Amino acid sequence: MENILFTGALALYLVSVALYFLFFALKKEKLGVAAGYVITAAFVVHTAAMAVRGVAAGRLPLTNQYEFATSFAWGIALCYLVFMKKYHFRALGTFVAPVIFLIIGYASMQSREINELMPALQSNWLAVHVSCAIVSYGSFGVAFGVSMVYLFRARMADNEFNQKNLPDAEKLDLISYRAISLGFLFLTLVMITGAIWAERAWGSYWSWDPKETWSLVTWIIYALYLHIRLSKGWKGKKAAAFAVIGFLCVIFTYIGVNTLLSGLHSYA
Repeated sequence: MENILFTGALALYLVSVALYFLFFALKKEKLGVAAGYVITAAFVVHTAAMAVRGVAAGRLPLTNQYEFATSFAWGIALCYLVFMKKYHFRALGTFVAPVIFLIIGYASMQSREINELMPALQSNWLAVHVSCAIVSYGSFGVAFGVSMVYLFRARMADNEFNQKNLPDAEKLDLISYRAISLGFLFLTLVMITGAIWAERAWGSYWSWDPKETWSLVTWIIYALYLHIRLSKGWKGKKAAAFAVIGFLCVIFTYIGVNTLLSGLHSYA
């Protein structure tokens, strides 16, 4: 059942990507509406797949490469749907849906075998730590999409379609800032809960493990973004580019570190 639901979610996300691109290319409102329904359906099926996985495993499905990758994609989808509803920004899906599909596609290439938890993961901190990471990464994923729209907005024709479906530069900048602020809050909680959990599991709050180090690098990047923005009113293309770089660092922290570097967090 999990495999059927997961495959269904993967297929629906792919369909949503195609519809969003057609919506943007052909400028047909009906395609955008359809894309919104499809990505919502994908999210519901995706949620069901994760629920079935949790029941089968007898725990939250948040402990290995496959489980966190699919949760990562789920978190971006959740944050996108929230921001889309709040700001009525359907065109954002053109930039966010491909990211969701690529990450869940990465999950599909990982082993789905359910294994017994290692001792370090048998903790109540698991749900708190990883759940915060999912919301944080999801928010940064939305900020990435909004920033990409900002960077491309100036090159787009100022026609009726773009005026209706793309917020102006000031609003795009504000949406990105709010998404990053939310992501930064939860990333800070990730760092704090991770340190407490590490001390209980391994006897040290910080061990300069590759994933810990790159999580700190990511935290510093977004902290600089917020500091410069709040202290000097930093906005515009440079801020958008900084948000894109920050999300690329998020991707490397998860996929790059797991692929290229070994450490205490190699299981996820």
